[in-house]
Amino acid sequence: MQEQTSILLPIYSLPTDGPVPIPILDIQFILEVVHSLGVKFIIYTTGTPGSPLDFKQKHLAMSQPQPHNEAQAVPPPAPSIAHLDKVSYLFGYGIAHSLSPHLHNTVYSALKLNYQYLLYESRNLEACLALAREPKFYGAAVTMPHKVAIIPHLDVLTPEGEAIGAINTIFLRSAPDGTRLLCGTNTDCIGIREAILQNVSKEDAKNMEGKPGMIIGGGGTSRAAVYALKHFLGCSDIYLVNRDKSEVDQVIAECNSKGFGDGLRYISSVAEAEELEGPKVIVSAIPDFAPTSESEWTARKIIEAMLGKKEKGAILEMCYHPSPNTAIDALARNAGWKVIGGVEAMIWQGLEQDKVWLRRKISTLPVERVKEVIAAEVSKPHL
Repeated sequence: MQEQTSILLPIYSLPTDGPVPIPILDIQFILEVVHSLGVKFIIYTTGTPGSPLDFKQKHLAMSQPQPHNEAQAVPPPAPSIAHLDKVSYLFGYGIAHSLSPHLHNTVYSALKLNYQYLLYESRNLEACLALAREPKFYGAAVTMPHKVAIIPHLDVLTPEGEAIGAINTIFLRSAPDGTRLLCGTNTDCIGIREAILQNVSKEDAKNMEGKPGMIIGGGGTSRAAVYALKHFLGCSDIYLVNRDKSEVDQVIAECNSKGFGDGLRYISSVAEAEELEGPKVIVSAIPDFAPTSESEWTARKIIEAMLGKKEKGAILEMCYHPSPNTAIDALARNAGWKVIGGVEAMIWQGLEQDKVWLRRKISTLPVERVKEVIAAEVSKPHL
């Protein structure tokens, strides 16, 4: 079924007492997002120089993905929030195992706020947006399948959100006329940065500058990892190791289009890995599955070759579910690397969300209490 509609995408910078927004989307980025959704469109602009621009998208024919079953076609009811002063959510699907409620609700309890962070599990993006329009809403975390699809519905993006091209956090700010604005950012890159910097010495962090980094994987986390290693840690080249070269090619193309793709290199063989200078920092962003195919075994041997080089560094193992005791963790420890658990990245990206939502400095948040609560949850046995 096709329907015609029009939407307004305001494109402008706004003053803020939180993270500084930038123009939400350039035309190329709009084209990329809309193309990824399978949308047919015509875009034109109205407005005078120096004024906000309205990008009107007309004759929008969008094919919605079919739900997997009838139950998934109907979004869950809105939760009861009458007893709360404010509410935040996690929007996504397949989120029942998330540790985020433990993190955020620990913060609110420690600060004696009558706030709550709730899971809202749905593939229906409009149902999520409806909750974001409620008066008690003050922010949301966003995960799959909405991290890219939500972008056209936002008013402002931060530099991190625009560059990475995926949003994991919605927060509120006000336009000069008082209009409430939905703003988007990506705190995954902050989580990666802080997980590393909070767990290595200043000297080791300094030694990462101008040196190669490495990312294992080619999924959605890879772009945030590239941004963190290039933009925050100052790595020169970044080696990309993955079983599927086409996924890496896409990551490189996307990073190039956003201006931070210089020095990205796909490593295709053990021989190539052995000839290269070793990385000083690694981010591993793959599930903990044993290799079975030839390409998976090649990737594993490349990882072993890199870990086996004389100079060691720090590796952030992003996988912690269902257990943080992964094969990559064991390989790195046995090779003499400092291993940082992925729970650290989850904690720091979540604290960054609370910093943005509550407009507080990290130093005012109960960081150690959050770490205790999350450590207790991770240590529980999982089926």
